[in-house]
Amino acid sequence: MAEHQAHVSGVAGRYAGALYDLASETGSVDSVLQDLQNFDRMIEESADLARFVRSPVFAADEQVKAIGALLDKAGIKGLSAQFLKLVASRRRLFAVRDMVKAYSAIVDHANGVVRAEAIVAEQPSEKVMDGIKAALKDLAGDKVVVDVTVDPAIIGGIVVKLGSKMVDASLRTKLNGIRIAMKEVG
Repeated sequence: MAEHQAHVSGVAGRYAGALYDLASETGSVDSVLQDLQNFDRMIEESADLARFVRSPVFAADEQVKAIGALLDKAGIKGLSAQFLKLVASRRRLFAVRDMVKAYSAIVDHANGVVRAEAIVAEQPSEKVMDGIKAALKDLAGDKVVVDVTVDPAIIGGIVVKLGSKMVDASLRTKLNGIRIAMKEVG
C-alpha cells in the first residue's frame, strides 16, 4: 500500500489504496473501478444523492441502509458494495467522490496510463484531436488518455494538463499577458 501513498494522499487515498490492494488480491480491480465510476455517475446525475452523501445530518446506520438499497437497485455488489457500505458506516461518504478519483488514479498508475486533460474553446475536430493525442504521446508515451473539456472562456487555443504539468497556450492567457504588459508600459 505504501507505493499508492506517493500517488494519492489523505483519507481518500488511504481508502482507495486499501481497496486497490483487496481488489488486486481478488482479481476484481477493473470491475470495482467500473462499479465505483457508476456510483460516482449516479451522484453526479442526482442532486438529491449528492446532498445525501455530503450531509452530516444522517446517522451512519441510516446512510448504510440507504446506500445498501441504492446499490442493490444499481446492481453494485461484492467488494464494491462492501467498500461503499464501509465508507458510509465510518461517516466518510462526503469523501466518496475523491475516493473514486484516487482509486482511478491508482489503477491508471498500475497500468502505466497517463491522463491528460485538454481544455479547448470549442469541440475539436477528429483531425485536431489526433494531433493533440500524437503530441501528448510524444511526451508521455503510448498509454496516454486524453480527456477533453470544452470551455468557451479560454476564447481560443488550448490548455493541456499532463500530470502536474500545465501548458497554457490559450488566447485568454495571451490577452491577459498583453494587458499586463500595457499597464506596465503606461
